[in-house]
Amino acid sequence: MESYLDRIKLLKNERKMTNDQLADRSGIPLGTLSKILAGMSDSPKLSTIVAICSALDCSVEYIVSGAVENTNNYTLSTDEIRMIERFRLLDSFGKDLIETVIAKESERLAAIAAAEAHVPTSETVVRGKEKARVLQPIKPLGRYAGESVRTGKRSILLYELPVSAGVGVYLDESTAESISVPDNEKTADADYALRISGNSMEPKYRDGDILLVRATDGVDVGEMGIFLLDGCGFFKVFGGDRLLSLNPEYAPILLKDFADVQCKGQVVGKLKRK
Repeated sequence: MESYLDRIKLLKNERKMTNDQLADRSGIPLGTLSKILAGMSDSPKLSTIVAICSALDCSVEYIVSGAVENTNNYTLSTDEIRMIERFRLLDSFGKDLIETVIAKESERLAAIAAAEAHVPTSETVVRGKEKARVLQPIKPLGRYAGESVRTGKRSILLYELPVSAGVGVYLDESTAESISVPDNEKTADADYALRISGNSMEPKYRDGDILLVRATDGVDVGEMGIFLLDGCGFFKVFGGDRLLSLNPEYAPILLKDFADVQCKGQVVGKLKRK
């Protein structure tokens, strides 16, 4: 369940603010602020929360309860408002991913609607001297259309800038290309793919492997994920307060040493090397 600390961190990341900048803008001592963000202060003063909200330009109600004020001209449900607010917190990587999913889902629903309506196709037959269209229902394809139709392949985005299985790669504006992968249980949960560099996750994962990643903002302890630490991308095992490598030659990475820590997805597998 999302806490007030989660909401503070989300807004801080959206505004690209470091702990030092937030402390300066709010007037809260850096040491006090760091303890609050680390969860070491169980009950911060209301005046402290108000100062943080003022620095982040948000309402106290949102930070404390998660309630989002609807200030637009649309009639939106609470879930819709929350979804829009979360979308605004994403970087360009996440927004591109969400827009790709929405486009694919729109295509799937359109195909289902067309099938139900028996939309004519372009195929024709000759009847005497006239050509008549043949009505053929369109069968919806895709993993989420009852799994009744399998094409054997599906498209997925592969991001060109590699994520590190070593000492870290700076991630900025990354471009992606669409690749074809087998449509099976192994790839079913994957939302995108990333190529890794380095050897810290050997022997299971090697330099150049392409990872299958499910988009999520958090993973459980012991699970492998894609993490951003002050803008540098890592493929590691989540260890609670640290990131761990499978290669024993690499020391743990302590999360407290970074101002900006984000999870970008859970690694659910890798593609076979050709």
